Amino acid sequence: MSELRIPPIDMSIDEFIAQMPQGNGALNEKMGVVITEISPERIVATMPVEGNTQPYGLLHGGASVVLAETIGSIGSAIHAFPDKIAVGVDINATHHRAATSGTVTGTATPIHLGRSMAAFEVVITNEQGKRVCTSRITCALLDQPQG
Repeated sequence: MSELRIPPIDMSIDEFIAQMPQGNGALNEKMGVVITEISPERIVATMPVEGNTQPYGLLHGGASVVLAETIGSIGSAIHAFPDKIAVGVDINATHHRAATSGTVTGTATPIHLGRSMAAFEVVITNEQGKRVCTSRITCALLDQPQG
């Protein structure tokens, strides 16, 4: 297996979010997603369980997928920058255990960084460090739109 080639990034979380067309994104704002670490090696974000539950009071599986897609897409965008943009083409999730309160933390790490595609593994844990969900996201890397 070849070593992953990760480009450097020299901007803060706030600078990165500010250069995005719609900042952190309306859905992330509604769900309380907060980016806490951003680097080419890993992206970390938190999300409250409260407000993101299904009818039984458990963290909604779709909420976990939103968190995973957010940080996996950021990792892909970092890899794609400055010549390309990243767009999600595939995501999956395995839900291991329920979360009913507190905050979950997602950590995205690259598993493939290519010229036309990037893939990240995302591990979501509860406050006790136990795995709640494992996700994999693949993004296509497209040329920057002109104009």
